[in-house]
Amino acid sequence: MSIPPPPGPHQPQDPYQPPQPQPQGPYPQDPFAAPSQDPYAAPSQDPYAQGPYGPQGPQGPMGPGPMGPYPQAPYPQGTYPQAPYGAVPYPVWGQGYSPYGRPSPVNGVAIAALVLGLLCFLPGVGLLLGIIALVQIRKRGERGKAMAVAGTVLSSVGLAVWVLALSTGGASDFWDGFKEGATGNSSFALAKGDCFDVPGETFDEDVYDVDEVACSGEHDAEVFATVPLSGDSFPGDDHVTDVADDKCYTLQDAYAMDPWALTDEVDIYYLTPTADSWSWGDREITCVFANVDEKGTLTGSLRADASTLDPDQFAFLKAMAAVDEALFEEPEEYAEEDLASNRAWAGDTGEVTGNQADQLGSHLWMTPVREKPLAALAKDMEDAAEEWAAAKKATTADGFYEHYDKAYAYVDGATTVTARKALGLATTPPTYDEDSDSGSGGTGGGDSDSGLDV
Repeated sequence: MSIPPPPGPHQPQDPYQPPQPQPQGPYPQDPFAAPSQDPYAAPSQDPYAQGPYGPQGPQGPMGPGPMGPYPQAPYPQGTYPQAPYGAVPYPVWGQGYSPYGRPSPVNGVAIAALVLGLLCFLPGVGLLLGIIALVQIRKRGERGKAMAVAGTVLSSVGLAVWVLALSTGGASDFWDGFKEGATGNSSFALAKGDCFDVPGETFDEDVYDVDEVACSGEHDAEVFATVPLSGDSFPGDDHVTDVADDKCYTLQDAYAMDPWALTDEVDIYYLTPTADSWSWGDREITCVFANVDEKGTLTGSLRADASTLDPDQFAFLKAMAAVDEALFEEPEEYAEEDLASNRAWAGDTGEVTGNQADQLGSHLWMTPVREKPLAALAKDMEDAAEEWAAAKKATTADGFYEHYDKAYAYVDGATTVTARKALGLATTPPTYDEDSDSGSGGTGGGDSDSGLDV
């Protein structure tokens, strides 16, 4: 009698043979396989008996149990098929997708295109970046399409404006204005000591712009002072003109200490703000020297102060300025009309003249060439001081004018010209207005209406 071969993995075992052990390998058994039962055990008569998948319901193997309608195994107990070796009977949790929803990144080129479009800077570059951004967004699935479109549109508008400006010449005008403002060639940016030309043939009543030039050559005007104005609102043309008349004529002496250098061709003008320029930030009165002839020019700088003079020149001009200031205070009434006022003025003038003579006499001059002519001038000033003192004591108008004329003979006399020549200063005495009540100097024959609007 031959012995049959052992059953295969999918062949039912002989019910009369004891169960054969399954080969144990490195692979796990089917986790859903039912546990082996004794084939010789009698079947249970209880329809609700516990089965391999839970209790069976009264409707049979496929009926619902207490836990729900679980399907029953289609194979006899203990004969379930085994999974193939190496197969995974169920998927691994989490494979194939990300458990979190991460948003796609924003395209950086789109951001750059939007920035250039908003700033209207390099519109051609902004337009190109916008197009590149749209292509990248479509390929990569990135965000930022709206920014790329906005940047492209704005850059296109900016590019159109630039093309229009170039075709009409507006860009050239803008660039010229920008360079002019950057270099300070504006009537609002003039400073003390600047020389400039006014575009056009004449230095007329309205000045809208200036061209700054070197003072060593020919020029239309030279700035000698600036007067700031305060307030938020424009104070009015009349007020601005009054301030300019008061300040500019006073400040000229601090800049041009040598009145002899201001010939009859030189007069004082001023550039004043208007209501329109005030709103643009113009808050200064600019005091300038210019030629009395609208078509005339100046040559060389008229500046004569501590920044341009040597110590000897400065000491001399300072002494002469003090005497001129005293002479300028001469009363408007003649001695016949008010002898007392004229006598008091003569006494003050004599005192100032004597003090300045002492200053010049005690000054240590830089070179011996200057000592003798300056000593002679100091001696004449002492004599003039004595004549002024004598005029102060006069009891009649005739006696007053006798000493008055002798004292004035020393003013701008021969010793003054010699001293100026030794110091290297102007040697031509200025002329004065014939109808002037004062014997002091001035700056030529310009009228008082010398304000220019800017």
